[in-house]
Amino acid sequence: MKVAIAGATGAVGTDLIDLLERLHFPVTSLKLLASERSVGKKLRFKGKEIAVEELTHNSFEGIDLAFFSAGASRSKEFGPAAVKAGAVVIDNSSAFRMDEGIPLVVPEVNGEHAFMHKGLIANPNCTTIQMVVALNPLHRKSPIKRIVVSTYQAVSGTGAMALEELKTQVKDWAAGNEMKHSIYPYPIAFNVIPHVDVFLENGYTKEEMKMVFETRKIMSAPDIQVSATCVRVPVFRAHSEAINIETESKITAAEATELLKKAPGVKVMDERAPGGYPVPAEIAGRFETYVGRIREDISVKNGLSLWVVADQLYKGAALNAVQIAELLLTRPKNQGGLA
Repeated sequence: MKVAIAGATGAVGTDLIDLLERLHFPVTSLKLLASERSVGKKLRFKGKEIAVEELTHNSFEGIDLAFFSAGASRSKEFGPAAVKAGAVVIDNSSAFRMDEGIPLVVPEVNGEHAFMHKGLIANPNCTTIQMVVALNPLHRKSPIKRIVVSTYQAVSGTGAMALEELKTQVKDWAAGNEMKHSIYPYPIAFNVIPHVDVFLENGYTKEEMKMVFETRKIMSAPDIQVSATCVRVPVFRAHSEAINIETESKITAAEATELLKKAPGVKVMDERAPGGYPVPAEIAGRFETYVGRIREDISVKNGLSLWVVADQLYKGAALNAVQIAELLLTRPKNQGGLA
């Protein structure tokens, strides 16, 4: 494949480069694209340095596959040009996720939708991805009626500058200096901020409503009721979620555990003892979605509660995008694939 990455110098872009190499994706040439200020910067791929080029409408001639991780506005501006040039686009932004006719894909959940693309496939929001990976096996057993989820989101979801700001604030706190902040409305170090993305008229944030609409689309379940509270926490790159679901018929904790143990992309870590559950500091850098604290909800007849942790930059972004591309390699072009 002749591959391009738009937004190559960002946190997700650099992980895409790393994963294409680690997962032995068949790259014959790699074009790295970013804004004008990053032109000339060199990044390594398979032991060689590749200079970053400016992202333009003419960047995609001869490209087979283009990953976009440059933000929604850049995806809207340059994504159609990539498709017009003949590339299949896997877009990590929110630009096209809810557009009719554009697949929103998590391979473990609705991989078959990837082959329905018309040149562009949307990668879901990080919080939604890990939630549906964990919930889909249960939904297949008994349809989920309602989801209540609280997220504990790492600063990596805001980007490389947020990662640096958290590091700086921790150093400043240790030195007894004032913790300055510019990314969030408060310092994030030693704090939690119940505010991710912009507020909407209904009182929810855009991030919270993404979890509502994207879950319904990915799981092909328009009637699932979802209420989310998204919280930013002083963690570097793994998101955690406390999820409560209500199903049409009862699923016991033991049944849920067995279903999840067999589910693709899921690792169960559920010992009812100190340390017998996943935590973000341990899960960062891993590919799977980890599930623990599996228990029956004592407040409702057919309820379950569980704790889900996944690496935001991997499964929540770059890894899911590469997995979509790997899926496309299994079918020829005339069947929606890349082979």
